[in-house]
Amino acid sequence: MTSIASKKKTKKSIYAVRIQYAALPYRFNEAEELEILLVTSRRTKRWIIPKGWPIKGLKPPESAAREAFEEAGVRGKIRKKSVGNFTYQKLLDDDGVTVPCEVKVFPLLVQRQSKTWPEIKQRLTRWLAPEKAISLIKEPDLKALVVAFVTKLGSAM
Repeated sequence: MTSIASKKKTKKSIYAVRIQYAALPYRFNEAEELEILLVTSRRTKRWIIPKGWPIKGLKPPESAAREAFEEAGVRGKIRKKSVGNFTYQKLLDDDGVTVPCEVKVFPLLVQRQSKTWPEIKQRLTRWLAPEKAISLIKEPDLKALVVAFVTKLGSAM
């Protein structure tokens, strides 16, 4: 006889890794200091970067840019080259079923933020100094990616 716990574990492990695309929105404020934009996830309210599933007809960086607008109302110059990937377990339903996701991240130099956008009532957004943004991110792989991005950007200046 199989226990419910083992059925759930088996159910969780049958899913293949899914691909998502993300934007890493950044800007320089009036004092020319780097700021990173984080958004909250809809369900758990943890601090993340805008990301989502591939969008048919759009290249990966374009999908990432679209997600950044839908989730945070930002537009700007998206880099065509990814700065890296991170992985996480995406919660699919309230039963706790998750799928492994690999997220390819594209930097987005933000040029403007709209007053309204599609998910404005579902998420919080916050522009933060890099150290504060990094401290709010809980996913270890995403945190490491942002640290590497900030370090590389800082050394290029």
